[in-house]
Amino acid sequence: LRTYMKSSITQIERRFDLSSTHIGLIDGSFEMGNLLFLAVVSHFGAKLHRPRLIAVGCFLMAVGAFLTGLTHFFMGRYKYDTIIQVFQNDSVHITACADPLKTEDVPDIQIEESGSNMWIYVFLGNALRGIGETPVTPLGISYVDDFAKAENSPFYIACLQTITLLGPMFGFLLGSYCAKLYVDIGYVDMESVTITPKDARWVGAWWMGFMVSSALLLISSIPFWFLPRSLPKQEGDKDRRENLDGTEDALNNNHNLKLTDIAKGFLPSLKRLLGTPAYFLLLCGSILKFNSFIGLFTFKAKYMEQQFGQSASRANFLIGVLNLPAVAVGIFLGGLLMKRYKLSLVSGAQLSFATSFMAYLLLLLQFGTKCDNIPVAGLTISYNGTQSVSYNREMLFSECNRDCSCSAEEWDPVCSDSGITYISPCMAGCISSSGYGKNTVFHNCSCVSASYPAGSSTSVRLGQCPHAKDCSRSFTSYMAVSVLSSFINSLGATPGYMVIIRCISPELKSLALGIQTLVTRTLGGIPAPVYFGALIDSTCLKWSIKKCGGRGACRIYDSAMYRYAMGNKCESRM
Repeated sequence: LRTYMKSSITQIERRFDLSSTHIGLIDGSFEMGNLLFLAVVSHFGAKLHRPRLIAVGCFLMAVGAFLTGLTHFFMGRYKYDTIIQVFQNDSVHITACADPLKTEDVPDIQIEESGSNMWIYVFLGNALRGIGETPVTPLGISYVDDFAKAENSPFYIACLQTITLLGPMFGFLLGSYCAKLYVDIGYVDMESVTITPKDARWVGAWWMGFMVSSALLLISSIPFWFLPRSLPKQEGDKDRRENLDGTEDALNNNHNLKLTDIAKGFLPSLKRLLGTPAYFLLLCGSILKFNSFIGLFTFKAKYMEQQFGQSASRANFLIGVLNLPAVAVGIFLGGLLMKRYKLSLVSGAQLSFATSFMAYLLLLLQFGTKCDNIPVAGLTISYNGTQSVSYNREMLFSECNRDCSCSAEEWDPVCSDSGITYISPCMAGCISSSGYGKNTVFHNCSCVSASYPAGSSTSVRLGQCPHAKDCSRSFTSYMAVSVLSSFINSLGATPGYMVIIRCISPELKSLALGIQTLVTRTLGGIPAPVYFGALIDSTCLKWSIKKCGGRGACRIYDSAMYRYAMGNKCESRM
């Protein structure tokens, strides 16, 4: 479910007309929910019935997902600015250089007024999911590790983490499917929708996945209620059996302990934990690594959309079928290596470091693959064809449209045969049009005729021009390096986990994993999406303007600056 949220980032951003900084804050609310209870649950949970605490967590996540999806039904129908909404006849005629949305015959539509603050419920639902996820990882891993042989524990934990990745894979594939469906599917005539999934205004059925996830989480919580408080111990080395005997005796004695008695031991346990040098160093390393990981992972699908011209659906699908299986295989093989060669703590730490460093080098190579900006008149190219990136709205106007009644705020792109995109038919200087809906073609466009020799086509078709053909080869290279980087990085995940577990006392395992999750999410999970989002916003060339005032979502970015900002920030955190 957490990955489904990330796969829906673009859809939510456009539906609520938010900036990337704003959407990063919403995404970080999951970690905010974790922050409230993680340390307490990790400490108390080790002394209580861990499977039932996990069941309660699954139920809370189901409620949070339902609340998030329910937001859709309290909002009005999604509307977007386009002249095709105004003229629905088989053949339309546009007054020369006029902006139809500004004429007196068309009422002023307040598009997002009714749902302008509804994003708060998405924020709260995501925070509630964060609270529910709190007991799952620290209690689940410590539950398995307590009752397994020392040499088998890494393998079991690797299997557990590998199986757990089926959820993220399902989340991205579900996000891919929902992104293809129009947000108001079943309520509108799809023939009247003039935008495609590759359009910057397209919003998929983001809410549908949250409803499906809510039902699945509710069902998955049921088996945990029937698991025992402790499992039969496997045969193992003497020292470990003695430790486990002590741990189980403590668990049995805790049946009669009050919460106040358990709470008294929290601060001393925390002091012992942070006083372990190996654990403290691993914690600091995790913070830096998690910052770059969470920021990049949150906006990975969006990066693929903006840099390589992929639709949100295709980007999510490729992450789900290529990147995540590579991660699953890497985690599984990492655990298998520890079991097969019986790696010591030092060897496990060395393996974890080596894989992280190799993944960092591959990350640098990822950002070396690029696609040029789409030629957009007045933004990435001048009207006479000169390459020139501009953040100045005055550059949107030229001699060919200077006397027209165009608005610099509109975004209804059209594509000429030369491959140049104009932000609207009006900005292209078009006089008339033919066709209907997605097949609308605009004719006699003065800005097109001014840029190219007499006799060439002066018509433009509805929609943004695609990326150049060589961009497909760059994208293939990007995905190959990305998959390899995911595999190598995940290869050290299980050894890293085992180093944390083995370098501290057995009774502190749940607290150690909980504190690690708490600190990395607090110092990485919450701020990283926000400052990565702010960096992305700084590369925006054209913002949408809400009908009732204020800046909305970004329509197009400077690809070169976008790539540099993401790559540079990741490098500074690795």
